Amino acid sequence: MSSPAVIIRAALPSDEATWRELWRGYCEFYGAQVADEVTNRTWKRILDPDAQVMCVVAEVDGQVHGFANCVVHENTWETQAICYLEDLYVRPSARGRGVGGALIEWLRNAMRAEGWARLYWMTQADNAQARRLYDRYTTADNFVRYVIRQK
Repeated sequence: MSSPAVIIRAALPSDEATWRELWRGYCEFYGAQVADEVTNRTWKRILDPDAQVMCVVAEVDGQVHGFANCVVHENTWETQAICYLEDLYVRPSARGRGVGGALIEWLRNAMRAEGWARLYWMTQADNAQARRLYDRYTTADNFVRYVIRQK
């Protein structure tokens, strides 16, 4: 018996409650505390067709099981825009069922269709489950990230 099809589509206003539930799970996974005002602004930007932030959701049997929040932006190394996959999250009960891979495949196809020069993302070094998925698409590079925060 085959698994149900994963449908990838743009997030809709009606996805807000589910997106927020998944977003909380994502933030908890990373031990991040994101202020409500940031979450509210992120959702507003996701729905704004003029914003650089976009979100696609993964739906199986009418239920959203995951999302990919991305930022499409210009860069200094190519003439085309690039896509930063900032957040990818799949509900724990749906992991290992092709949902995360379907989100990445959708983005790879969008990269070709939209003419983005590249698609990139990062994860924590010890996120073994995610890295098993990501390693199917490309190898990790050897860059080290530095972060300066406003105090």
